Amino acid sequence: MTHQQNTQRITPPSIPGEVITLPPVKVRTRKPALSRKTRAVAERVVPALLGLGLLLIAWELAAINSKGFPTPLSTLDSALTLFADPFYQDGPNDMGIGWNVLASLQRVAIGFGLAAVVGIPLGFMIGRFIFLARMFNPLIALLRPVSPLAWLPIGLLLFQKAEPASSWTIFICSIWPMVINTAEGVRRIPQDYLNVARVLQLSEWTVMRRILFPAVLPAVLTGVRLSIGIAWLVIVAAEMLTGGLGIGFWIWNEWNNLNVENILIAIVIIGVVGLLLEQGLMLVARRFSWQEK
Repeated sequence: MTHQQNTQRITPPSIPGEVITLPPVKVRTRKPALSRKTRAVAERVVPALLGLGLLLIAWELAAINSKGFPTPLSTLDSALTLFADPFYQDGPNDMGIGWNVLASLQRVAIGFGLAAVVGIPLGFMIGRFIFLARMFNPLIALLRPVSPLAWLPIGLLLFQKAEPASSWTIFICSIWPMVINTAEGVRRIPQDYLNVARVLQLSEWTVMRRILFPAVLPAVLTGVRLSIGIAWLVIVAAEMLTGGLGIGFWIWNEWNNLNVENILIAIVIIGVVGLLLEQGLMLVARRFSWQEK
């Protein structure tokens, strides 16, 4: 009897059940692709339009408070007239704005092309060999800060003509960014690459072609992009002094004729062309840069 009492099952006291209410879960819906693209475009376009609006307001205030300064509307009217026939020809000294821009671009292409042909190989040599770096670095440091217009009389004296003098000025001013960036890119190449080339007994030409050039290409393209901006800036100032066909001389001629609207239009054209040149080189840089792949 005692054993049966001891073996009776002892049940724990029942605990009343508790219901836990969870907060509702918000399901995140994915926005359509069109909506995301529209928002991305708006985030880029709206600030740009606001900046343009501030510029137009400042322009209008300057025109109101300054005697003879054209308003945005009068400048727009002159632009419509100017671009109605940008490639007209009425004698050697009276040609449309299109011909002047093309003439300036031709000079830039000549001077900038020569600077690239000379500057990029020179930068490779300076970055590769210490002796050449010690020989050319003082000359670069001395000549690079010289104003572009200071080189123009030297070009006139050497070539005795205005046309080669303008290209010479572009050449001497746009060569430095390519030399400096290329040389710096060569110096930053990891030493392990060169050690492997030395172990494999590769020739100097093979090292240049297979190791240095692919590794330095981003730095080279950066120097090229900086140089094209300098070249486009220099040509405007050079053409103002040398005369002839070109956007710089066209601006000076319009100033002599007191056509301020056309000067403002030329400023916009110079900015747009410079922007297109830089953006084009940036696309090329992203295309050939291994860092973007």
